Amino acid sequence: MNTASKIEIKPFGVLSNGEEALLFILKAGDFCATFSNWGATWTSFLMPDRKGQQDDILLGFSTLSGYLGKHPFFGSTVGRFANRIRGARFSMDGREYHLFANNGPNHLHGGRRGFDKYLWNYEVSTLKNEPALTFSRTSPDGEEGYPGTVSAELTVSLSESGALSLKYMVTTDEKTPINLTNHAYFNLAGEGNGLILDHELQLQANFYLPVDRELIPTGREALVDGTAMDFRRAKAIGKDIAQAGGYDFCYVIDPAWLPLKPFATVREHNSGRSMTVATTLPAVQFYTGNNLMGIAGKRGSIYDKYAGFCLETEMYPDSPNRPDFPSPFLMPGARWEHETVYSFRIH
Repeated sequence: MNTASKIEIKPFGVLSNGEEALLFILKAGDFCATFSNWGATWTSFLMPDRKGQQDDILLGFSTLSGYLGKHPFFGSTVGRFANRIRGARFSMDGREYHLFANNGPNHLHGGRRGFDKYLWNYEVSTLKNEPALTFSRTSPDGEEGYPGTVSAELTVSLSESGALSLKYMVTTDEKTPINLTNHAYFNLAGEGNGLILDHELQLQANFYLPVDRELIPTGREALVDGTAMDFRRAKAIGKDIAQAGGYDFCYVIDPAWLPLKPFATVREHNSGRSMTVATTLPAVQFYTGNNLMGIAGKRGSIYDKYAGFCLETEMYPDSPNRPDFPSPFLMPGARWEHETVYSFRIH
């Protein structure tokens, strides 16, 4: 397969230090995924609807400037630790580490300058005859308060059947917490084309993590049964959203759906588009864009509350402070290797 015919590289803009950010356009079958090496950011995903109309189903910006400013992590690769760490601190082996508090008193998505705010290195290739690229960066010891020098890679590939794979590989020279994810916002009707309340979601999760006002887990997993959190049978996202106060919760993926079985399915009936999510990670943050307010997006779109949804595969939030949660700590000599696959089709 000719890689050049499947991946196109375009300039995206120039950073204040003179470095150039690029766009990488992966094409396979009827699908087209675009990433930038700025923040290893997933900037767009084009696919047809049942009538053959192509739409971009990812919220985001048309130009680099939108991603350089403050934004709600549209398509960002976030790290070293996605989601929240209570009090912007954690203890490890008898020592306390202080992180940057960028979400009230808490640490969110890597801090003041997380992985999403760096220009990553890149290498274009093929993977099983599919267009692929690998982003990489080294996070020095002490960055944002974290111990250890960390080397991170993200390999992206796209299949002709509409499966987009994100493979993460991280190593460290000191024990450190790791939790990488992608923060894409989806709207299967097309970005800027209404809200996601009529999308139907099915989520193979019997448990979720209740949270306090600061969205920090309060205790052990709770059953979804009999609550607005229950998506074990497909239902409209908007059906119980008022009762839930908007969704921004970590769901524990049922072990039978790990690894890499489609634990989540979303359908949008007007367009006929659907997507599934599969992963090797133990949990997923389901977020319904509760805090989007008048954000100017692509091609004149305005993103308001519920304009998109996220399914961010992850370790548990605040797990560096919770020995009862799955451990997020990576040891020297070991690898943090995980994969998430978003698959798209017409149903």
